Amino acid sequence: MIVTRALTKRYGSVLAVDAVDLNVRDGDRYGFLGPNGSGKTTTVRMLLGLVFATSGEIELLGERMPRNAAEVLPRIGAMVEGPAAYPHLSGRRNLSLLDASGPGGSRRTRRARIEEALEQVGLAGIDRRPVKAYSLGMRQRLGLAAALLRKPRLLVLDEPTNGLDPKGIHEIRDLLIELNKAGTTVFLSSHLLSEVEHLCTRVGIVDRGRLVLEEELDTVRGATGLVEVRSPDAADVASMLNGQLVSRDGENLLIRHGDPAALNTTLVAAGLRIASITEQRRTLEQVVLEVTGAGSDRVDAP
Repeated sequence: MIVTRALTKRYGSVLAVDAVDLNVRDGDRYGFLGPNGSGKTTTVRMLLGLVFATSGEIELLGERMPRNAAEVLPRIGAMVEGPAAYPHLSGRRNLSLLDASGPGGSRRTRRARIEEALEQVGLAGIDRRPVKAYSLGMRQRLGLAAALLRKPRLLVLDEPTNGLDPKGIHEIRDLLIELNKAGTTVFLSSHLLSEVEHLCTRVGIVDRGRLVLEEELDTVRGATGLVEVRSPDAADVASMLNGQLVSRDGENLLIRHGDPAALNTTLVAAGLRIASITEQRRTLEQVVLEVTGAGSDRVDAP
């Protein structure tokens, strides 16, 4: 669905994107991650033809870009750097103008498609108030509705849950999963790593313009070799496994062991009560910090 080869963008002496090779497959829910200034938004803008690459190749939906943009872009829904809208017009009027301005939008089905998109993002009940009176979350939902108008095969989203409350984030996550199950590939950049963990199946991480990791999320979040145990008999567990005990906090213990099932069998056979036992896995936050060197945009005083 998205393939880049040595994709590079320079702004004068600044190398913003450095020979990036992306491979987003049909059916992926792909999280595009990295620190501020790492080249994420520049990469997304090049994919959509909003800026031209200095060098390298881009394929979207199997077609070379930007050569075939007129054919490809109508099959892609996108929201980049926040939703765009005429602030003095209503949400429905904005969607109607957007649909009419692009190729392939059927006037006959426009009203039905607008209502369906608004319902999908939770805006079915909006009135005629202008977009300038919308909350940030409502504007974000409207931007998503615009991206969904033509039932795209590929969704490219930049911070799609920005400004939403926890319930709204959950709703949009469920929507994107349902769209993906129905055949839409989802490519999104986000700073909300917990949301990416809940939503995405693959991740790509960029740092200082370079793609430093691209992998299945389950593979990235590999086991740490530690097991989390909660037991009313924590003191006895700690005594029995003293050489493997990493830490203890009340009933919660962290044990160095590679097989939770075998550990559970051993403890139960010893007559110890086990409330829960779970293999500890790396968080996505840990992975991002490891591969990006914990970069930051802080500017501290000398």
